[in-house]
Amino acid sequence: MARQTAFVKVSGDLCQREDVLEWIRRLSSEYFTVILVGGGTQINEAFEKAGFKVGKHGPLGRETESFKESQLARDILEENQEKMQDLLASRGVMATVVIPVLDIGTVLCHINGDIFVLTAYLGFDKIFVLTCQSRVREKRREFKKYSKIEIKGFSDE
Repeated sequence: MARQTAFVKVSGDLCQREDVLEWIRRLSSEYFTVILVGGGTQINEAFEKAGFKVGKHGPLGRETESFKESQLARDILEENQEKMQDLLASRGVMATVVIPVLDIGTVLCHINGDIFVLTAYLGFDKIFVLTCQSRVREKRREFKKYSKIEIKGFSDE
């Protein structure tokens, strides 16, 4: 029988936390695991530092006004991806880490992480959204019609 699959969206605010890494370690012992790592808070901080507008979000997520903004957002996500891969590898965790960016014909297309979760919905056996406890209610409301998606809250540290 084929190993079951799990897709896990991890908020960038949680991606280096020991309790989250341990939760993923346990999950990956039972499922082939793919992790989508976010970075909204870190991207906002990088945009502020670079002098870019921060608050421009449409229904599908962050809207960028230039290729430089798209690149900066992707760079932050790739840094989170690399950190998560290294942290998991150091614990012997076998998991694939992805970011919510598509390269379509050399055009960077950022996708809101929660929308990206829905793109994985039909392909995975289990789907988890790991977020800060203060966001759990909002996430449960957002995903309530998707029975396969489970929201896991971690303390706001």
